[in-house]
Amino acid sequence: MPDYPDIWFLRHGETEWNLEGRIQGRRDSPLTARGRAQALRQGAIIAPIAARIMPGAGPILVSPLGRARETAALALPDLPARFEPRLAEIDTGAWEGRLKADLPAGLCDLEFYGAAPGGEGVEALMARVEALLQDLGRPTIIVSHGLLGQVLRGLVLGLDRALMGTLPNRQGCVMALSGGAEEILTAPEPVAGPTG
Repeated sequence: MPDYPDIWFLRHGETEWNLEGRIQGRRDSPLTARGRAQALRQGAIIAPIAARIMPGAGPILVSPLGRARETAALALPDLPARFEPRLAEIDTGAWEGRLKADLPAGLCDLEFYGAAPGGEGVEALMARVEALLQDLGRPTIIVSHGLLGQVLRGLVLGLDRALMGTLPNRQGCVMALSGGAEEILTAPEPVAGPTG
C-alpha cells in the first residue's frame, strides 16, 4: 500500500439536489440551510487541525464545483485554497439532473454512477484520484464530493474497488486519513433552543 501524507477529507454540505434524490455529477445545486450548517460544523472540527498543520501543509485543495467551493468558504474562510480540477465529482453523463429513483437499481452508488451513459466511469475516476494522491507531498485538507471521496479514501486505505463503494458517505464531518487508517471526526449538531 502506498504511503500517503495525512489527509483530512470534507464532503460538501447537503444540497437541494441531495434532498430531492437528484444526480448532480458535474452539475450543481446550492447548499441547503442544513448544508451550510454542516459546513460550519466541519469548520469547527477542522480549525484546530488546520492551526496545527499550517503552514507546513500544502494549500487546501478544493473541487472547482460550486457546492464544494461554498462548503470550503464556510468551513475554512481564512485559509488559502487551490481549486483542483481532479477533485471534481465523477461525470455522470446523461444521468446528471435526473432523479436516482427513475434509473436502474441494484448497484452500489459507486458502480451505479460509474455506469452512466456518456459518463466518466469508475476506472477513469480511480486513475484521476490516484494521480492526485501521487502528487501530494504534505499533509493536506481536501474539500470535494461523495463518490470521489469514497474512491480517494478507498485508495488510501488500500481497499479494492468493491469495498470502496461501501465506505460511509457522510456530510458534516471530517474524515481523517493517516497511516492507512481512517477516523471520522464529528461535532455535535446544535440543538435548537426556545425562540422568544
